[in-house]
Amino acid sequence: MDQLRTLIMVHEAGTALGAARILGREQSSVQKQIDTMNRNFRELCGEPLILKQGRGKDVLFTGTGEALVELARGTLGDWLDGIHESRRRLGKTLMVGTTRFTLSYLAGAGERVTEDFRQRGIELKVGHVRTRDVLAKLRAKDVDLVCGSVVTRPEGDDELAAFDVMEWRRSGVSLLTNLSEAELPGPTAPTSALRTLPLVVSASGLMAGVLHTWFGGDYRGKLRIAAEIDTVNYGFELLRSGLLRGCMLVTKGVADAAGDPRVVYGRGLRAVELVNDTGPRLEVLLGAFTRRGERASYDPAHPLNLLWDALAQENARWQREQRWPTAGLEPDPFELANSYDPSES
Repeated sequence: MDQLRTLIMVHEAGTALGAARILGREQSSVQKQIDTMNRNFRELCGEPLILKQGRGKDVLFTGTGEALVELARGTLGDWLDGIHESRRRLGKTLMVGTTRFTLSYLAGAGERVTEDFRQRGIELKVGHVRTRDVLAKLRAKDVDLVCGSVVTRPEGDDELAAFDVMEWRRSGVSLLTNLSEAELPGPTAPTSALRTLPLVVSASGLMAGVLHTWFGGDYRGKLRIAAEIDTVNYGFELLRSGLLRGCMLVTKGVADAAGDPRVVYGRGLRAVELVNDTGPRLEVLLGAFTRRGERASYDPAHPLNLLWDALAQENARWQREQRWPTAGLEPDPFELANSYDPSES
């Protein structure tokens, strides 16, 4: 197994020296393994795996070498899948992914299970997941549970059929704009109006997915893209600065929260709710997700089930107290919108 791993690293790095640096080993150790495999496969197949190209040049993999690299990747991948499956079943380690705006949900839930996990020797590992990768991380089995947002349809979504979903909030899609009432009358506008409005859009993420669904994969060629942004906060600042006159797609919850005087990002901006007339009605669902059926296959005391229950309790507490995760601090507009509905108070 170690030889196969070394072979893969040499293939990726191009040289024994490069592979040794990746593996944290001596070059002579890597070269010895390569020489052994070359000798064995010359006897087995009549062809070595690797040919040297001269000093300072990457090695050349033969046809046999390329075939073995692919076989090695599959073999090691299958072993890792088996190990991860055993880890999940035994519950000794729990892998959780969270977006930036759902981290506070997980932090509160984590406090509820920390002592139990500590006594049982359970390790809780947390990693950052971008919104666009929420479901993909679960499919790839990189995480056991993920907290985040996905775009879905009110009547149901086939994509979510493969997952257990704990719904925390649903929100429609709105615009935040610095355009005047004369330029963009409100309080609502049809989605077809997006074709003529100057738009500030995210390069990826939820709202990029919304535009893709409504206008197709080539939506950038159909719409007036005034600016592309990496973060929603930059979009707020761009519109507030007045350097650009336009609109930005956000969830309805964010648009509503922007009118709250505690949220400086939205000051001076106006919310316009989108009324769908272009494609399917879309909503943003905020919640927790696991692979369907996995929790049911485990004992109720399994760490995945305990954390799931803790997240449900944390959500109930936030709804009951009508509070936001950053109490005592100036709320981020996304955190405010995701944990507090201004219409409830």
